[in-house]
Amino acid sequence: MAHLFKYFPKVSYDIKKNKKPLELTNVMLRFKITQALNTRTAIYYNYTVEEGESASMIADKLYGDSRLDWLIFMINDVVDPLYDWPLGGIELNEFVRSKYGSVSVAQQTVHHYEKIINESTLVDGEIIVPKRTVKVDLTTYNSLAPSERRSVDQYTYEVERNDAKRQIKLLDANFISQITNEVKNVLR
Repeated sequence: MAHLFKYFPKVSYDIKKNKKPLELTNVMLRFKITQALNTRTAIYYNYTVEEGESASMIADKLYGDSRLDWLIFMINDVVDPLYDWPLGGIELNEFVRSKYGSVSVAQQTVHHYEKIINESTLVDGEIIVPKRTVKVDLTTYNSLAPSERRSVDQYTYEVERNDAKRQIKLLDANFISQITNEVKNVLR
């Protein structure tokens, strides 16, 4: 992704307030590029990131150019590729350990309670209607029947958050040159 920022304009800014301005990359331009991507009538499709798959691997596989990883990040509003991108199993467990102390502590501590609105509906092995839940307080949780409630521990919460990051949008390859030309125009 670093190759994207080499085209961004530089700005002079006295970040330390010592009258010695530094030359910094104007990352605020990212907003304009994201706007250009989102306002285009383009074809996006859903993609599930596999374990250990990076944005550059996906860009290489689908677009034939690993340097287009920045486009995948921008389309999916990934600001921090380290934590906004799905973590692998080992990395996820390390993240949980650093945040909660240990995996076992995270598994034994309630993060929140949920009321189950509906279970997921499967037809021919495919999810037609996804499971829907709503967060509730402990009093509401205790008033619900066991089949209508769910207690979510911290570990499960982090796993589910990570799994949700696996569902991304990808731009149809036919629009790549059009979008990259628009981005170059924004960067001028």
